[in-house]
Amino acid sequence: MNPSAHSRRQFLRAAVALGGAGVLQACGSTAGSATPVQPRITPAVRRPASGNNVLRIFAASGYAEQANRIEIGLRRLYDAGFTITNQQAAYRRYQRFAGSDAERIADLQDVALGRVATPKVLMGLRGGYGAVRLLPHVDWASLGTRMREQGTLLFGFSDTTAIQMALLARGNMPSFAGPMLYSEFGKPQPSVYTMQSFIDSTTRSNNTIHVAEIQSRSVRAEGVLWGGNLSVLASLAGSPYMPDISGGILFLEDVGEQPYRIERMLQTLYMAGILGKQQAVVMGNFRMGTIRDVYDSSYNFNSVVNTMSRLAKVPVLTGFPFGHITNKTTFPLGAQARIEPMSGGGYSVAFGGYPTLDANTLTLNTLLPPPVLSDVFGGDTAATPEDRSDLE
Repeated sequence: MNPSAHSRRQFLRAAVALGGAGVLQACGSTAGSATPVQPRITPAVRRPASGNNVLRIFAASGYAEQANRIEIGLRRLYDAGFTITNQQAAYRRYQRFAGSDAERIADLQDVALGRVATPKVLMGLRGGYGAVRLLPHVDWASLGTRMREQGTLLFGFSDTTAIQMALLARGNMPSFAGPMLYSEFGKPQPSVYTMQSFIDSTTRSNNTIHVAEIQSRSVRAEGVLWGGNLSVLASLAGSPYMPDISGGILFLEDVGEQPYRIERMLQTLYMAGILGKQQAVVMGNFRMGTIRDVYDSSYNFNSVVNTMSRLAKVPVLTGFPFGHITNKTTFPLGAQARIEPMSGGGYSVAFGGYPTLDANTLTLNTLLPPPVLSDVFGGDTAATPEDRSDLE
């Protein structure tokens, strides 16, 4: 049950009396927002805020439809050791967005200008659309500087790619392709694979991801791995928010696009001179499902990959475990990576040189308590068409 306004004020007064910033900030509704559902955290179990455990929510794109999933995500991250700030961002709604442009800009600009302390983690709410509207209004250079000083990790994917690429291009700061508050942490039964990869990839200074899918050729490459959602990247071509990386490794994923649309966006990157400057292109999951070209069913995703590889003269690897899918890995964007072929025809990608989290508190048992673990291990973790959190 939501606390009354009076109870909320009592909660805040009690929190101040204990000395420290609120773990999960009480907040009122903004115009058009869903009524906030306060996680049931009492002042007695609050932990003091410190630079090493503060997680700030930013909501750059679509709004979260289910308040109960917000609460689940907040509770799960709190139990994993994080002090969560800017909670109200998760409940905002303006038109199709998670708040007005000004509100969504402030989620990041307040950090860039030092209006709020730089957190250890910047966690995206969800994907959708809207992040591109914020790009000209954030001081990315200042944000990148503050994040480097604090060793901040920013997480997101899908539409958040626009934020991540602007941060890399203008702020020279890497981020992480990984789970978001509503999309993964808010699921009643999150993927164990996704949660374990989140832990492994963020608590180790070096991490290697193995892809067993047999490739058409062996590839060795080393450079900055960058990229994200193909639709978003294509929309940034020619803008100051597209990173200019030569000799890199470009990662791409998308969802629900016709093969010709995928090729058209790749052609955009090719004609912009982006594909030809890369050592390799790594394709994640494109969630093609039953999508077929209406003119010729043989013109499929593999046809597009082969065409673009020949055109750009760049090797293309497929099967990397990330995209709009339930079981996704976590990995850095904008960090050094090395691709090596594996026996059996697969390949590995080793990452290094990125900020990390404290491995002492972030464990699978804190993210997924034993009852949840048993439920997930006993259930089907495959994504379904109805799970819109995987679609966006």
